[in-house]
Amino acid sequence: MRIEVLLDVKTTLGEGPLWDVDQERLYFIDSFDGRVFRTTVDGGELRAWDVPQKIGSMALRKDGLGAVVSLQRGFHLLDFKSGDVTPIHDPEPEFTDNRINDGKVDKRGRFVAGSMDTMEQGANGGLYSLATDFKVTKLDSNIVCSNGPCWSPDGRTFYFADTWSGEIWAYDYDLSTGGVSNRRTFAKVNTSGGGAADGATVDAEGCVWSALVYDGKLVRYTPEGRVERTIDMPVKKVTSVMFGGPNLDILFVTSMAKPPLPRFPGDGVLRGSLFAIHDLGIRGIPEPRFGA
Repeated sequence: MRIEVLLDVKTTLGEGPLWDVDQERLYFIDSFDGRVFRTTVDGGELRAWDVPQKIGSMALRKDGLGAVVSLQRGFHLLDFKSGDVTPIHDPEPEFTDNRINDGKVDKRGRFVAGSMDTMEQGANGGLYSLATDFKVTKLDSNIVCSNGPCWSPDGRTFYFADTWSGEIWAYDYDLSTGGVSNRRTFAKVNTSGGGAADGATVDAEGCVWSALVYDGKLVRYTPEGRVERTIDMPVKKVTSVMFGGPNLDILFVTSMAKPPLPRFPGDGVLRGSLFAIHDLGIRGIPEPRFGA
């Protein structure tokens, strides 16, 4: 195994790595600075788009015109060619201290994302599904900080975390309706090092990879919720993970340069870097695109 600093970008809050299998490009975001980045597998080129609010996540669109993004005030479309950002729907206009955070697309093209209290204190957040016709459905509630949405390879188990709950949850997922049921504890998170479950992805073997933010660890859980391995990263504030590369065998890892919670110290010269982990002997699965 080899950990590489792919880009020394110093993202204030790097998040949401997303591999485009068609163009062989990696997207990631800076949540606090409101930016979407795109780079090559070797980090040799870098393109950026600005969005008008804090951004929690993004997903590529099937029509090839850009991305659906979760911003502070709801769901929007980002046009890569013009840079225009078009609002779709704000599911929480009454909660002005909330913002939409982490999200991903299911096998039927729906964008599922959760919200969070920006102070990470009140359980005012929800979990939402944005259908391909832009209809929004609420799937769960009473969430402080939504993170780590991802699906089993068959799309029938949905994984999700409320970061400070100390757990990763699993739900039964109905692909035909986009509904969730039977929420249960998938894994207890080891918080002894001060960390908590952040972004996550699922590999081709059905194992869940979770970034433990503030603890500097990546954890791979078996489909039964058992810890299969732990990887120590060179920074404490790792935020999210995603497999990519031409063979989907490189694990990309984002991090933050400036923690929103001041009780956590900085990470030094490598803060906010984008990392690539090689030679794991494990492959990911392609991420679906938003749209019918």
